[in-house]
Amino acid sequence: MSAAAPLAAGPRRSGFLDGAVTIVVLVGLWQALHAYAGDAAIASPLAALRHLSGLAATAGFWSHASATLTAFAAALVISAALGIGLGLILGLRRFAGEVAEPILAGLYSIPKVTLYPVILLVFGLGLGAKVAFGVIHGVIPIILFTLTAVKGINPVLIRTARALRLSQAETIRTVLAPAVLPEIVTGLRVGFSLTLLGVLVGEMFASQKGLGFLIVNGISLHNVKQTTAVILMLVIVAVSANGLLLWLDRRFFHRA
Repeated sequence: MSAAAPLAAGPRRSGFLDGAVTIVVLVGLWQALHAYAGDAAIASPLAALRHLSGLAATAGFWSHASATLTAFAAALVISAALGIGLGLILGLRRFAGEVAEPILAGLYSIPKVTLYPVILLVFGLGLGAKVAFGVIHGVIPIILFTLTAVKGINPVLIRTARALRLSQAETIRTVLAPAVLPEIVTGLRVGFSLTLLGVLVGEMFASQKGLGFLIVNGISLHNVKQTTAVILMLVIVAVSANGLLLWLDRRFFHRA
């Protein structure tokens, strides 16, 4: 036990060191790019942080952030529910899963921007369009991750469930879901990033509120500091959330 603690702490320290080095390198590249291109193209890291702190002190900024968070939370919940549910059902029904998997992969390869006019016609301008655009980005990867995990499950578990005469709902709840939990967490981690991207792109195209709107507004007004500051905040939030989900992924994987 005493030897196991240093062994566990070693990879943890190495991971923190790698993360710190990566951050330093990225900030250095950012500063070098600013020195090369100038203020007209990109703000410096220090200027972006100062502008972000100034934005954070205004009520209008948090109104835009709240709009993005509301749309993203709704899109993520819908993507997770649909993705996990359909993935489990398609994985349980092998023939349906084999038919659906290439179709879903083909649908996901379609550029989502081309679907935005259809989204606007169906949902109109507002929250519904942003949520729908986020869902079409995030739901298919979650379905595919869950489907692949169920297809790779030990067949003995399925046969045992049938021998016990479990219903489909009981089989999913007591057998499939616990067995594929690590892969589901991985799918949610990927779906998280893509859903956020979809919501932001939706705000950039047709919205009067949200962080995506602030980015486009800054570009149109040539407000480089505002654009860089908002992008910096989104990167910090996305990286932090992805790190948390990656920690959960590793925790569930090792537990499994």
